[in-house]
Amino acid sequence: MGNLLISEPPLQVLPSLAVKVGLKEAIVLQQFHYWLQRSGNNRDGYKWVYNSYDEWHKQFPFFSKVTLRRTINSLEKQGYLVSGNYNKAGFDKTKWYRIDYQRMNKACDQNDHTMCSNCSHAGDQNEQTNTNRLPETTTETTKDNSAANAAPEFSWQSVIDYLNEKTGKHFKHTNTNKGLVMARQHDGFSAEDMQKVIDHQCKLWINNKDMAQYLRPSTLFRASKFEGYLNAVPDEPKHEGREYWTGG
Repeated sequence: MGNLLISEPPLQVLPSLAVKVGLKEAIVLQQFHYWLQRSGNNRDGYKWVYNSYDEWHKQFPFFSKVTLRRTINSLEKQGYLVSGNYNKAGFDKTKWYRIDYQRMNKACDQNDHTMCSNCSHAGDQNEQTNTNRLPETTTETTKDNSAANAAPEFSWQSVIDYLNEKTGKHFKHTNTNKGLVMARQHDGFSAEDMQKVIDHQCKLWINNKDMAQYLRPSTLFRASKFEGYLNAVPDEPKHEGREYWTGG
């Protein structure tokens, strides 16, 4: 029984916040606030945090993934969470989030001013009790545990998803496929480079029954093949008074 009592950095939530937004929502909102205080990702005058649902779920293991997704959506609908997309790759749909603190203040004005003052100091309370909380469960943390210098994690899953979208196949997010994509990223190639290779090889092979089988990660992202495929992608045509059809 003693092991179930406080013996690790706790997740804190104010009862007044839970009354206003809901208990599950309050737990999630407080954790987002915790990471926003440490975020170095500044866009359009606001601090943002981002993660996949799988990574967020590691911070809320007592929720199912469905419940967590529903709770985050609830906070968005209530206007307390604002989502955005600042990913470099256009096909990367990882959501970025910030808290609408003005919306929080209005909610306080309509109800209990105590909640407003408590929310504004919640980050200080967390810093005193939770400084060791989940140091490596968010992409906001770098290898040296410094969130200020964090860079967006390369979304290798989005590359596989894009390949599936273009080919109609169902390649999974396996360690093997991850290794192929990440190896090319480590070689200095971007997600856009991989998208170009997928697009070009699909145009060449997808209607050829003998070659369509090679539209797979083990062929497209193989070290000995990838750069050749990329260099075979034609340059964008120059528009000189006429339109070019590029497919797609």
